[in-house]
Amino acid sequence: MSVEILPIEGLPEVARGDDLGALLAPSLATNAARDGDIVAVTQKIVSKAEGRIVADADREALVARESVAVVARRGDLVITRTRHGFVCANAGIDASNVDAGFLTLLPEDPDASAEHLQKELSARLGLTRLGLVITDTFGRPWREGVVDVAIGCAGLDPLLDLRGTPDDRGWELETTVVALADAVAAASGLVMTKASRVPAALVRGLPAGERGRPARTMLRDPQDDLFFASALETVTGLRPAIAFSDEPIERDVVEEAAAAAIGATERVALVAAASEAARRRVVAALPDDPGPFVGAPLLIVACAREDDPLEVGATIERLRLALRSRQVGSAWRPVEDPDVAADALALPGGWRPLAVVAAGRTTEGEPGWARPPSTDRLWWRD
Repeated sequence: MSVEILPIEGLPEVARGDDLGALLAPSLATNAARDGDIVAVTQKIVSKAEGRIVADADREALVARESVAVVARRGDLVITRTRHGFVCANAGIDASNVDAGFLTLLPEDPDASAEHLQKELSARLGLTRLGLVITDTFGRPWREGVVDVAIGCAGLDPLLDLRGTPDDRGWELETTVVALADAVAAASGLVMTKASRVPAALVRGLPAGERGRPARTMLRDPQDDLFFASALETVTGLRPAIAFSDEPIERDVVEEAAAAAIGATERVALVAAASEAARRRVVAALPDDPGPFVGAPLLIVACAREDDPLEVGATIERLRLALRSRQVGSAWRPVEDPDVAADALALPGGWRPLAVVAAGRTTEGEPGWARPPSTDRLWWRD
């Protein structure tokens, strides 16, 4: 297999309302675009054509508007999760390759933009199997440098599933799924550099087809993502959940969180009430208005050998943080009648129930955009 990457040169400056298909088609025809080719275009020209250019007046407010959560923060740099599901710096808002005083935002729907442009170019060029990838430059965790990735695509499958196929020794591949659209984007970035004024490239030699899946297919399901929430996102998102789904929580998730919460202390124990009957007994020991605790799929009672609220409180916070890192929401309340709860749970002698944590997949109460923590009540003394 050989792969060619041809820069598409000579395009004019793109402005709001421009027809990208009309601008790109002549150069693609000059390069003899054919069925099976893939066209890569930068996010920048798509955003410009779609009018996603704004004045650089309040960048923080723009980042907040385009994001659903903060993943990490250091000084002015904010890594956010965008409305599209991308994790990137400053919600993908960028000042490069635009006039001074302006910023570009990511397209509203990059996959829809890719599909529209792919259909228009296919019609103009008389092709039936043309792929299209919209690229943007992202940093990567644990590695220096940036690289182009696919944020939108059409006419090709963004993931090449090699599971079940043999390697060169005949062994069956079990986990290999290649991010083909990202590979196309990264390769195209070699000719679509920041200073080259080349906003598009033609990639030849890779599989493209008439149909494909959108780039959002590459976004990992949170349930399968071991790195879904950073430490900052976990802490800032630890607001009490106000409603739970009835989806059960996996036992290993609970055991992992409990182990992290209890740690080395011998003065606190946890009791997990998973059955409906056990949960009813626990709810009976709560204040008159149990709220979402009635519908939670799991109630965890924190018990202490002594009436030690500080130790119990620290255990509860560690438990909630550990659950949150596995996309499990929670809320907690003190036990109204410890004696009733102790009898209901058949606790061993010497253990006293002090608080209850409700846990479950949340339907309400999940954090939205997390601004920097308030320092109004941080008082410095010299």
